[in-house]
Amino acid sequence: MRCLTDAWNAHETELRRFLRHRARSEAAGDDLLQEVFLRAMRRPNGLCGLDSPRAWLFHAARNLLIDRLRLAKDQVPLPDDLAAEPEAVLAPVDGLAQCLPRVLSELASEDREAITLCDIEGMSQKDYAARLGLSLPGAKSRVQRARARLKARLTVACQVTFDESGEVCCFVPRPPAA
Repeated sequence: MRCLTDAWNAHETELRRFLRHRARSEAAGDDLLQEVFLRAMRRPNGLCGLDSPRAWLFHAARNLLIDRLRLAKDQVPLPDDLAAEPEAVLAPVDGLAQCLPRVLSELASEDREAITLCDIEGMSQKDYAARLGLSLPGAKSRVQRARARLKARLTVACQVTFDESGEVCCFVPRPPAA
């Protein structure tokens, strides 16, 4: 506790001036100063063991100022005409459900089973491995290969294109094959 009181006594005046100036009022600056002191007290071993207690105190003070500014953002009420719910816009990937049945029917039964159980029905890959009597790494590899083949098939059958980040940007819906 001696480290804390020594550091505090050495830097309190400078810290108070810093906070009052940036908080734009004496009262707000003093409140922040108290909060810095409380944070210093809550530290294990106070400020002992620090190379520069002054640097820690000013870093804590800056963080408190930033937090206070974030909370003090001006809020403007929305006009009544903006309160209506916006029309739901589906992401392009959400529309792929139209194409998925066709592509799944064109996959090998092993791939179709892996995709259906793990990705559509939500079975864990661990449970999938146990169900098929595979090792977990073997089941994970099987699911990954099935996903890769599904992606390749979707790209061809539904003309799926991807943006630069690998996300679906557009596709051509195709009905299930007859």
